[in-house]
Amino acid sequence: MADGVRHDWDLTPSQAIELQKKLAKSVRIEPLRGIPRTIAGVDCALVGGGFRGRGASEIVAAAVLCDAETMELVEMAWCRRRLDLPYVPGLLSFREAPAVIEAVEKLSVRPDLLMCDGQGLAHPRGLGLASHVGLWLDVPTTGVAKSRLCGEHGEVGGERGASAPLMYEGEVVGTVVRTRANVRPLYVSVGHRITLDEAVQWVLAAGRGVRLPQPTRLADQLAGRIKAGGGIGGGADSE
Repeated sequence: MADGVRHDWDLTPSQAIELQKKLAKSVRIEPLRGIPRTIAGVDCALVGGGFRGRGASEIVAAAVLCDAETMELVEMAWCRRRLDLPYVPGLLSFREAPAVIEAVEKLSVRPDLLMCDGQGLAHPRGLGLASHVGLWLDVPTTGVAKSRLCGEHGEVGGERGASAPLMYEGEVVGTVVRTRANVRPLYVSVGHRITLDEAVQWVLAAGRGVRLPQPTRLADQLAGRIKAGGGIGGGADSE
């Protein structure tokens, strides 16, 4: 773990923005140190509230560990926490990261690669959820977002694997990738300790004929079940 990346979560929006700018300098873009044997996916569900979870009272975070070669399920973990921070654009990680971190830490095996349903470097201040969580846990992370937060890109071909660079302020911050033919693309970006090419490679490798890579797809389904009250073993409620 990089020095100084752990911090208090009880911050004002202005304090959180300044912290994002500081932490973004610690994000490392570097090749993976080996071929991942396990890949975890994480996703969250908000309980209560309206659009984008405004007014939500709780958050559910799910972590699903898969075998990197077969994408078979290895383990699941989850947590449910009270949600105190209001929705502020660009500060999603300060709402979701504490729960995501707790869920990942419940897994019996530290994943070789973590895929987050959110942005990494494709963020106005270079610190989306994937980067924030990657720094805190010091694991390779990839942002796999369903929508764009910042930047512009050209047309993406309709075939699976077609892509276009995502540009923001003159720099490449991610890749827009078609993971299934003629289905809306995903926005892939570096979280921490991985290259963009590797991030795209593993997102495509983790696909199983659907839009989302298998680890985040299973995490999304698990979070939905927990939110609906269909609890499983391996989780816990936290205040």
